[in-house]
Amino acid sequence: MESTGLWDIKGSEEHIYAAFRNRSDEGSGEKIENTMEAFTHAVAVGTEMLEMDVHLTLDGCVVVSHDNNLLRETGYDKTISSLRFQDLPLYEEQLEVTFYVGHYSTGKDRKFVLLEDAFKKFPNMPMMLEIKENNDLLIKKVSGLVKQYRRESITVWASEEPEVMAKCQKQNPSIPYMFTMRRGILLLLLFYTGLLPFFPLGESLLLFYLPRIINRTYIPEESYLKNRFVVCLLQKLFMRKSLFEHLAKRGLQVQLFVCNEERDMEAAFAVRATGVMSDYPTLLSNYLKKHPQPPPPAIY
Repeated sequence: MESTGLWDIKGSEEHIYAAFRNRSDEGSGEKIENTMEAFTHAVAVGTEMLEMDVHLTLDGCVVVSHDNNLLRETGYDKTISSLRFQDLPLYEEQLEVTFYVGHYSTGKDRKFVLLEDAFKKFPNMPMMLEIKENNDLLIKKVSGLVKQYRRESITVWASEEPEVMAKCQKQNPSIPYMFTMRRGILLLLLFYTGLLPFFPLGESLLLFYLPRIINRTYIPEESYLKNRFVVCLLQKLFMRKSLFEHLAKRGLQVQLFVCNEERDMEAAFAVRATGVMSDYPTLLSNYLKKHPQPPPPAIY
């Protein structure tokens, strides 16, 4: 999708709606996760945003990887931060899809990707970058790369941790950012007390689980998410069409993850999510062709 309507957004609540509507992927269900092959495939089938996690190697390279410890991805019990980029092992030939238990991906490409190479390969592709470590040097290097490749308006800071997000915003306040967990709770309180329309929001994107996938396609590590009551409560509290419509009218994105089955994509769009994240970009693209979504609402 073209990155139209995204430039010079600082100080504007129009944010990044135009380019991030409908879908975002890393393609880890159809190719080995976070490889250049996976990203290239996802873009080729129509992905509108790439979501990726970043870490720092021992020699200061910003690397795209879901995990810092390489045991799950490569079979080696080493951390990315303890190795030079050139010494990173290859991904396993077959990997289980994190958000789709019992399903595996394969591919020809098994190499780790430098964030800079992803920027070079996809200069106009919006990307959400999750800072996975509370690491000042990592944040500084990511910000420097975003500036170098002039991507401030099509890149999003992502982190659930308030302290990490505060550092990201301080390092580069011109990059749009998502709600942290703490700010998400505040958002809910404002919504249910009726104060949300009067409260300024600096965020550009709300990213949240689609609750119905928890303990079905995705088995969480967090013990509290294994509780059926908690999952039902999340469904009741967060999956509110009126909340998502309000945010969309203010120019914010609402992305629900990770929708790896058509019924989950349908459920996400039914509550007016502006986009969904999927490990299966081809499936998502085909779904959207069969079920085209309405145009975004007018922003006030």
